[in-house]
Amino acid sequence: MKRVFLYIFLLASINQIAAQSDNSQALKSLINQSFGYFPKLNEAQNNTIVAQNQVDLANSNTLVVNGVADYTYIRPKISLSLPIDGENVSFQFAPVHAGNAGIEASYVLFDFGKIKANVDQAKTGLQIANHNIDYLKNQLAFQIANIYYNIVYYKKAIEIEESVISYLQYNKNIVSSKLKYGDAIKNDVLNIQANIDNESNTRENLKNALEKQYSLLAYTTGNPTRIEAQSFDFELLLTNEEQAFLDAENNNPDFTLAKDKVAQSDAAINVSKLSMRPSVTLHGSTGFKNGYVPNVQEMRYNYQAGISLNVPIYNGDKLRKQLTLDESRKKQSELAITSLENDYKRDIRQAFIDLHTSQNQVGRTTSQIAEAVEAEKLATTRFINGVGTNLEITNASTNVQKAQFAKLQYEYQACLAKIQLSKLLSNKYW
Repeated sequence: MKRVFLYIFLLASINQIAAQSDNSQALKSLINQSFGYFPKLNEAQNNTIVAQNQVDLANSNTLVVNGVADYTYIRPKISLSLPIDGENVSFQFAPVHAGNAGIEASYVLFDFGKIKANVDQAKTGLQIANHNIDYLKNQLAFQIANIYYNIVYYKKAIEIEESVISYLQYNKNIVSSKLKYGDAIKNDVLNIQANIDNESNTRENLKNALEKQYSLLAYTTGNPTRIEAQSFDFELLLTNEEQAFLDAENNNPDFTLAKDKVAQSDAAINVSKLSMRPSVTLHGSTGFKNGYVPNVQEMRYNYQAGISLNVPIYNGDKLRKQLTLDESRKKQSELAITSLENDYKRDIRQAFIDLHTSQNQVGRTTSQIAEAVEAEKLATTRFINGVGTNLEITNASTNVQKAQFAKLQYEYQACLAKIQLSKLLSNKYW
């Protein structure tokens, strides 16, 4: 008999190891499914296209070509009567019907860095858009991992409840049998049934919570398929708190985006400083228009070319106010990094504390479960032999349940602490 139990135990262990490997792959698969489905992430990915278009737009401000066409009706007619050879001859100096059609072009020859500054500012926006995708992926993976291991927790909790109900039902059958022969009272049966009903209600609540987790998983991945998650198999290579913070500071998208905002503020300051610099522009046009004497009505081909210098002189103190605003925004972004560092130090420390505490508690509850199970067996034997009471087996069952739930809770908390640390460190476990 012992060999049979040993065989069953080994087989269960092998199945558990296989399940852990499969579940790890299942989690990765779910996360990658969500990357291709979740609308918020698709929105962020499209935003990078918008940001790239803004870069292209900022880089296209050097050459401008326009087609022009206009018509003007002029009255009174601009003419002058001059005496020629004894006769008054009328000369018209402007057409009554003035027309113009052609092409105009301008090219910024020198802008002293203004266009480049605008391009650099647009590039910071593109960089933020790209890093925002990494941020959303990290957040989404964290959310799905939580849902995944919530499913593991509720399934294991339901298994514990079912084992408790099965044990109580077994003892109810014994008491019912004793009741027939007068070795038990009706109240014993009713008490066990009350416990069964109470545990059944708890099981239904757990099943309801499990269904909600499946619903959340379908919401984030677009896949309504039920997964067979069975174990807390999330792995994390631990370091000390100081190294963990350095890893977070170097890799986490929160820090990357915060630094991007500082760079964006620097770019805005640079644009504001350069806005009062002069610019040199080449311009030219060609086409057909009338108004040339002596025949002012005739449409004639024409062209012109030139160069212009634009020197800003005064803009109502707008530049100084804009610079003050940009510098205050930069200061705000720098302060945000300091706050972020403080928050991450706190969160990393708390996650380490939760992880170490839960792992230690798992070890202690393992021995508690073994002791509670032995006590439960002894109570059952005593009850069957008529030397124990219904209260003893009920208490024994409750103790086993408490120990099993305690271990499950600590395993669950340890797993969540690992997921939290992975999110803080931005580990790409998918």
